[in-house]
Amino acid sequence: MDIEGGSSRRVFNRLGNSSSNNNNNYQNQNQNRSYSNQNQQQKVCNYWRQGRCNRSPCQFLHRELPLPSTSSNGGVSKRSYNIGAGVGGNDGGFSTRKNPNFNNTWGRNQSINNGAPLKKLEKVCNYWVQGNCSYGDRCKFLHSWNVGDSFSLLTTLEGHKQAVTGIAWPTGKSNLYTGSKDGDVRIWDCETGQCANVIPLGGEIGCMISEGPWVFIGLPNMVKAWNIETVTEMSLNGPVGQVYALVVGNDLLFAGTQDGSILAWRFNPATNSFEPAASLMGHTRHVVTMFVGANRLYSGSMDNTIRVWNLETLQCIQTLTDHTSVVMSVLCWDQFLLSASLDQTVKVFAASQSGNLEVTYTHTEEHGLLTLCGMHDSEAKPIILCSCNDNSVRLYDLPSFAERGKIFSKQEIRAIQAGPGGLFFTGDGNGQVRVWNCSPEAKTTAV
Repeated sequence: MDIEGGSSRRVFNRLGNSSSNNNNNYQNQNQNRSYSNQNQQQKVCNYWRQGRCNRSPCQFLHRELPLPSTSSNGGVSKRSYNIGAGVGGNDGGFSTRKNPNFNNTWGRNQSINNGAPLKKLEKVCNYWVQGNCSYGDRCKFLHSWNVGDSFSLLTTLEGHKQAVTGIAWPTGKSNLYTGSKDGDVRIWDCETGQCANVIPLGGEIGCMISEGPWVFIGLPNMVKAWNIETVTEMSLNGPVGQVYALVVGNDLLFAGTQDGSILAWRFNPATNSFEPAASLMGHTRHVVTMFVGANRLYSGSMDNTIRVWNLETLQCIQTLTDHTSVVMSVLCWDQFLLSASLDQTVKVFAASQSGNLEVTYTHTEEHGLLTLCGMHDSEAKPIILCSCNDNSVRLYDLPSFAERGKIFSKQEIRAIQAGPGGLFFTGDGNGQVRVWNCSPEAKTTAV
């Protein structure tokens, strides 16, 4: 929250014409002049900003005034519970076991960047984007796609013509896979940063994940399954409408669909094919996000709810109705479930003594949220990336939600994917994929 600053002023009363009062009046007038001069000296010279002030000395400042610091919005959690086993290890999620000194107090304001306050975040200069800003370092807008010292932009991958909706980096492989609403899957060589292949699929791509040797792609009315080791391709039929979410858990592939159902397939090695295993019904509108953790499947929908499914019985054991708009993203972190919604909140759920999930903390943003991604920084500290529909991504420490930085884009960022060695990837509505490094001291040759 921005804190507005201002100078205090004393109010002096004139009580008569005595000499003492006259002396007081004289002192008061001098103090008022001092305040006036001080205020005048605190103004920034407009001519200097335009690069054409010829006064020496000038009565106004030839530098920008310091900006007010920002702090995250949050409160202290009243309780913490255990769901059971840790729930890390999936794409977009992470475990606190890498940091044994973890403090699970949600929303606690902490200093960041070694105690240095984060500067106020401005918007990106439109003239700089076009390559013709004449103000240079004196421009009051950002000449960068990010703010923050804990990460850096490595490169931008261009080629998609519409929004990027899926990013996958198969473990141990040298290629990055990206999917878009333009119907193409692009395969990028991570050594050169060049597009090695473009595969048109003939339909809008709603999501993409990788698991072992497989890359799964959500399309209208089907899921494509590619085995990148055997170079085989399969089409899994059954979905009705667009497939918006995919996840793997308990040897099952789950697909969240436009009609509100969740379809499951199991791979049969004997027939070398995926066979239908179940259909999970309950959501009344599109299923747009899913995550697996603690032997549970969590699904978020446009019906504003999160459903919790037992992976053994495939039965819904709880429905969470705490959000007031579309649940766009869910992920698990240690014993907590985090969810992001267009209602401008990130909610943190923990298990109560009865075993049911309850909200233990709510983080509020100024804009609706689109997706979440969790990872660790170079010091193994957990951070969360929150994409908002104002074309930005906020990076926060966990569990404090202290802000680490901000990423900007020309359009909203629909896909975020963590990679190896501190890398992470963002895909935006303009079709651009950006590669970021969360470990500035690490030397990488990838992309």
